[in-house]
Amino acid sequence: MDDEILEFAEVEQPDEHARSAAIALHSKLIKPAGSLGRLEELGVWVAACQGQSPPRPFTRPRVVVFAGDHGIAAKGVSAYPGEVTAQLVGSMLTGGAAINVLAASAGASVRVVDMAVDSDAPATRSIGEFKVRRGSGSIDVEDALTDEEARAAVRAGRAIADAEVDGGADLLIAGDLGIGNSTPASVLVAALTGGEPVAVVGRGSGIDDNTWMRKAAAVRDALRRARTVLADPVALLRTAAGADIAAMSGFLAQASLRKTPVILDGLVASAAALVAEELVPGARQWWAAGQRGGEPAHALALEHLDLDPILDLDVRLGEGTGAVAALPLVFMATRVLAEMATHEQAGVSGPLIEAPAS
Repeated sequence: MDDEILEFAEVEQPDEHARSAAIALHSKLIKPAGSLGRLEELGVWVAACQGQSPPRPFTRPRVVVFAGDHGIAAKGVSAYPGEVTAQLVGSMLTGGAAINVLAASAGASVRVVDMAVDSDAPATRSIGEFKVRRGSGSIDVEDALTDEEARAAVRAGRAIADAEVDGGADLLIAGDLGIGNSTPASVLVAALTGGEPVAVVGRGSGIDDNTWMRKAAAVRDALRRARTVLADPVALLRTAAGADIAAMSGFLAQASLRKTPVILDGLVASAAALVAEELVPGARQWWAAGQRGGEPAHALALEHLDLDPILDLDVRLGEGTGAVAALPLVFMATRVLAEMATHEQAGVSGPLIEAPAS
């Protein structure tokens, strides 16, 4: 196995000159300085990511949903049976899932990638180019993947990011789909933030108290195993993730190397982002948090990444839905800088007193 392919280059940070120019441009627009609040911050972030001010309006936002089953689901940690993953993949391919509806409303397209769905049904064959395996090991007692599988999944995520950017995608969202995937995600968050099982385990798909206790026990046992490999991000993915989350980590890391902004979704995407930040330190500068979900581990992950979510709608479905819900605000923030008139252009007088420097 060639390890060199998993070596990541050093990430370049978003352009500081473009950031400064965007801040300066905001002070010239026909509005009081800072009066558009977070929309101004988002526009400045987009300008820095694109390396120009004013920034270009986005033309091809793309959602990539990473689908996979998890062996831990057999331990009764979810409100739904494992076969639902493959069924939902079919719904996404026919355009009937929540992410399809929300993405269409926001002007984004959706791609589904089968990394580890526990099915060989026809619906998954057409999207299985990068499929690593069916399901994963039960992470409370065994590794999720072999070392070879973990590396293959990370490489797949990188290849998918490259293909999307090369195909014209100018903003990316990583979505997740898999029954039981909040359990490995919670383990990754706890491992990388120093959290304890009771602090990271939420209600996920709507579990009852007994299921919550089984999930907490599974996270506890998996966390013991994960903490022994914290120094090696790929080993952590092998031990406690799954092919879908491993691919998502590679995808997020590679997007930052390709200087492409990403809107993060919920718990699973944020857990993958924590690992991606370990793979490529500084990658988080290329990400914005689309939303704050209801899972406690999600809040811990965002705090660790120092990302302030755009929305707080308690969206915890996954699939990229919360991130897509934030897209219109990112588009608005970008177009304000690109299209709004300055005081000089509009012949509108500026303030009598200059706003204090931020």
